[in-house]
Amino acid sequence: MLGGAAMLQPAVALANAPQPESGADCEVGSKAVPFDAQHQAGVQTVPAAHLNVLGLNLRAGVTQKDAKRLMSLWTEDARRLTQGKNPLGSLEPEMVQHPSNLTITCGLGSRFFDIVGKQDQRPAWMEENLEFSKDQLKPEWGQTDLVLQICCDDPVMLAFATRHMLRAGVDYVQQQWLQQGFLNAPGVKDPKATPRNLFGQKDGTINPRSEEEFEQQVWIDSDDDAPAWLEGGSCLIVRRIAMNLDTWEQLDRQSRELAIGRTLDSGAPLGQKDEFDQADYDKTDEYGLPYIDPRSHMALASAPSDKPKEKLLRRAYNYDAAPTAGSEQLSNAGLVFCCYQKDPRKQFIPIQRRLNDGDRLNEWITHTGSAMYAIVPGTQEHGDEPYWAASLLEG
Repeated sequence: MLGGAAMLQPAVALANAPQPESGADCEVGSKAVPFDAQHQAGVQTVPAAHLNVLGLNLRAGVTQKDAKRLMSLWTEDARRLTQGKNPLGSLEPEMVQHPSNLTITCGLGSRFFDIVGKQDQRPAWMEENLEFSKDQLKPEWGQTDLVLQICCDDPVMLAFATRHMLRAGVDYVQQQWLQQGFLNAPGVKDPKATPRNLFGQKDGTINPRSEEEFEQQVWIDSDDDAPAWLEGGSCLIVRRIAMNLDTWEQLDRQSRELAIGRTLDSGAPLGQKDEFDQADYDKTDEYGLPYIDPRSHMALASAPSDKPKEKLLRRAYNYDAAPTAGSEQLSNAGLVFCCYQKDPRKQFIPIQRRLNDGDRLNEWITHTGSAMYAIVPGTQEHGDEPYWAASLLEG
């Protein structure tokens, strides 16, 4: 009898355990992000919990006609997938019933313009070198002809959408790399809250938040130094950043906060109370020392007062892969750092130069991957831009 009672206890405990709110998971699963708009989704969109970034190269012999066919196919399938509709030709309609805020965002690498004979339409900023002196870049995380950024709150939907997009384009492209990342799960995170990275710090406090800020920092318009077909698009830079958690965790909290320039709990600038308080770089403590070290990550990443345009959108996702064989480090973790801007010559590059040359955080991070893409404008299913990069390829 004792044995029988003991065996019943787990079932009884499970039955009496607190249950999740009714419909909460279904609500997340049913949410769909509009696909057709002036700008592509997946940039200004609230970041979903899971990320796949695919770097792809066009196959040998692909022509401009083939590129148009690829973009048309991809756009049609992405439009359906993101709205919870089964793509044409798919035999698995059950897999798309829960779009879960799925977004699929497409960008073009520099060589794409050569292959399709549109060299004169390549943005001038794509000629810039994105390797800095402290980088330890690995070719397996390098530049590709195309990129797909796929984000979703459901990892199963994310995997299916990724697989489908690869399968749809298999005659034209081959995958060179896949970078996967994650944030807090839906229901755990506040959509408006700044996410944390694996160092425990809030990452992206100074991101643009208003429509006006996105227009100033992210979306390319007719006044920017970019070809006309790219109006409504953006520039994406993908950096893979390894984080040495073993040595970082040897620091006390005060040392970690000094390296970052912010408190770990609230994310407030040192010497302030709240995350979004204005940093005071002249404020000193009782010993006459500045609260914020001029070489802290925040101080160097912030736009100088004489260069207010050095701001951009950060969409950084954590990665946590299997430890490298033979490595003494206990983990293989870091960031898939995606940032969006109008012109990297005026935004990412000057910021990264300062960080490369003086950031105290460099002792615990290493940049191992780097690539740049032109994020094409949004689409209109029955308008002038029916598929990704139509204005470029039809012009």
